Amino acid sequence: MKKLGVALDLGTSGLRGQVIDLDTGQILKTAITARHPLPGANVMDHLNYVIDAGMNTAHRILLDAVNQVLDALGACGPEMARLAVCGNPIQLSLFEGIEVRDLAYAGKRKKEAMGITAPDRNGRLVLAGRIEGLNIPATAEVVIPPAVAHEIGADALAMMLKSGMLERQEMALVTDYGTNAEMALKIGGHIITGSCAAGPALEGQHIQSGMLAGPGAISDINPSGKNYTVSVLNHSMLSETVVESDLITGIAQRVTAGSIKGITGTGVIALIDQANSSGYIQLPGIKTSDHLLHLTDDVRFSEKDLSEAGKAIGAIRAGYIALSKAAGIEVEQIEVAYMAGASGTYVDAIKAQRIGLVPPSVRKVYQIGNTSLALAGDLVLKPEGLEELKKLAVSLRATHCMFGDYEPFSQAYLLELAYWDEGMPRDLYLRFSRKQGLSPLPEFSQKAEVVKWHKRDIPELGTYGLTVIERVGLERRHAFSGCLGCGVCTTVCPEKALSLEASDKEGFCLLLRFDLCNGTACLRCERACPVKVYRFADLGVN
Repeated sequence: MKKLGVALDLGTSGLRGQVIDLDTGQILKTAITARHPLPGANVMDHLNYVIDAGMNTAHRILLDAVNQVLDALGACGPEMARLAVCGNPIQLSLFEGIEVRDLAYAGKRKKEAMGITAPDRNGRLVLAGRIEGLNIPATAEVVIPPAVAHEIGADALAMMLKSGMLERQEMALVTDYGTNAEMALKIGGHIITGSCAAGPALEGQHIQSGMLAGPGAISDINPSGKNYTVSVLNHSMLSETVVESDLITGIAQRVTAGSIKGITGTGVIALIDQANSSGYIQLPGIKTSDHLLHLTDDVRFSEKDLSEAGKAIGAIRAGYIALSKAAGIEVEQIEVAYMAGASGTYVDAIKAQRIGLVPPSVRKVYQIGNTSLALAGDLVLKPEGLEELKKLAVSLRATHCMFGDYEPFSQAYLLELAYWDEGMPRDLYLRFSRKQGLSPLPEFSQKAEVVKWHKRDIPELGTYGLTVIERVGLERRHAFSGCLGCGVCTTVCPEKALSLEASDKEGFCLLLRFDLCNGTACLRCERACPVKVYRFADLGVN
């Protein structure tokens, strides 16, 4: 009987999996989810939900989504022999169903007072029967790689290993661009790691017309005379020019056939770069008559979107400025940048360099794809590689920079917020940077040499191609006693995650889609209820 293995990337914004023939090493099929199944759009939202709803609830929601991916891959039967997962410590802990509160609180005394003990995250190989709710044979092996420290997990190990930066001599920065942006700075034989909650805008979330990277997502914008060509990901996850737009009216001339559903993070970066160059963006505003940028009639970009994107870009910039401070170097000394993840693959690297997503002075940029899924694939085929990962994780623990209590990061990020949200002039930004002892962000002066390893973040989709799971995770119906059925809560929901249904027995029921919900970071629904009977926390899992 053929033996199958599955590589699974548990990302903060969604899941990506591949089924592999263990005898031949051939990738058979790829499946991705359009969203993460837990309410919220970043790691802090997910942690807040776990604390409010409980680990059992959060674990069940995530495992339900994992099972959806496994089912889409056709990998739930007796031929399924091994599953390898990769992700940050929060996602891997949710997968296992182990304590995560130690990741939610930074203070040692607070954790001691709450009786919180950090679980073992040193990596392990267990049988599937040990993980409750996992829908594969109980005797199948599950490979769980180690974390480095706190918020730096196996996905960070993946980007360091798969980039090859550990063997190179240049001062190099590697970053996995996403909602939780992991980064590592290498100076000689010394490596310093860090991680920042960049926010969901780099993945196309919390953007009015935003979406994760998938078919129909705007991925790039380029000038074409007085207008701009708009490129979209097709069903093979390759970018192709679909329409030509003027950004002001949204009147678009179709170039090729292809559907447009929204804009992903790389499209947002390209739009900001191009609109900034043309003068349509003058921070903190958009200088058009309606303060919007129109890519098509249905896809628009607002000043609120610009603010969300600025927070994400600012967090990345503050991150490598803080790492440079910790290493005792200037930002302009960083020679090479590696860009990992979907956003790091599809983005135009020069546009990213111009707006500072990579240090503007780097001379070479490598775009290296989804390293987290790639490492999971390595572990599926060679689970013995887990031992080497454990050794690497131990060696890096002494050089982790915890941004949450590192003052230079806070100082740099406050300056970034002033720049993006208040339009602080660059000369003032640089003056305050120097005053606080930070390395100034260099000005873009020369295009880096760009080496793109893959056309898409998942280089090989497999014999049977790609499946996109649009609806992921659970839905929950609940009747609140005293509900008027006014629908105010559904109207204020920014993601349209909540709907109202009439019920003969219960009067009115509210239906919540967990994958669309922004979770405890939002709660507009709860605040809007005129009779105060709606409670988000009551919409748990039965």
